Amino acid sequence: MLFAFLCKDKPDHLQVRMDTRPAHVEHLNKLNAEGTLKMAGPFLGPDEKPCGSLVIVEAASLADAQALADADPYAKAGLFESVEVKPFNWVFNKPEA
Repeated sequence: MLFAFLCKDKPDHLQVRMDTRPAHVEHLNKLNAEGTLKMAGPFLGPDEKPCGSLVIVEAASLADAQALADADPYAKAGLFESVEVKPFNWVFNKPEA
């Protein structure tokens, strides 16, 4: 099953994001190599700077997806103000379709 992580950065935490980005990218590369990661990228604010993240993964359960979200270096660094983990149904433009 697919799950979407809707992550909102804390205000004034862009430097935390930039400092933690290499570890975050390494984490996502590992998930991608395992076939777990389906897509990911930052949300952009009016200033076109990152202000959050959208990550979509495949996991067996909501608990497994939450564990993946919690393991993200951004989450561990305290970047996020909030993280919602929601089941996701990819209908249009799904690569396998």
